[in-house]
Amino acid sequence: MNENEIRSIVEKVLSQVGESKKPVPIEASARHVHLSKEAVELLFGKGATLTKKRDLSQPGEFLSEQRLKLVTAKGELVNVAVLGPERKAVQVELSMTDCRSLGIKAPINLSGDLSGAGDVLLVSPTACLNAKGSVIVAQNHIHMTPADAAYYGVSDGQSVKVSANTSRPVTFDNVMIRVSEKFALAMHIDFDEANACCLGKADTGTIV
Repeated sequence: MNENEIRSIVEKVLSQVGESKKPVPIEASARHVHLSKEAVELLFGKGATLTKKRDLSQPGEFLSEQRLKLVTAKGELVNVAVLGPERKAVQVELSMTDCRSLGIKAPINLSGDLSGAGDVLLVSPTACLNAKGSVIVAQNHIHMTPADAAYYGVSDGQSVKVSANTSRPVTFDNVMIRVSEKFALAMHIDFDEANACCLGKADTGTIV
């Protein structure tokens, strides 16, 4: 038996093991902005806070009523969502398609990692902010609790493969596991990835 045959058997076994576990819900994350308290006040006025429009799937996270325009020398994106609550740093999450249309060089990083992040101008109805080092393409990842991690046999920071159970199945490599008591089980991908696999409402993925 050669190396390729052994690898094929191992992958088949791992796939069968993954399929014995319940699938993970997949959610598409649209372009959005996270703001610091200082940035909120600069863009929307002294003493301003983010106004909740609706809750998101992750506990404590919400879509705000506020919206922003993203501007570069090459183009602009309007009506971009602002998510709450406020964070320590400004972070703009775009798809690779968005970045190319705006001429932004942005790294594929996990949320919170702004190393090598790109620049963009944030514009509100009354002010603007030159958000240097703020733009990333978010690395796809799975939020889960410690109990979920124990169930799936994975750990925080681990990289896994996920097979999308969609009308155009795609297997995502290097999906990062993020574990916290504050999380709810969900895999997050951006709109480029969602379109690639024809993601539909309530579609799921299988960790393989």
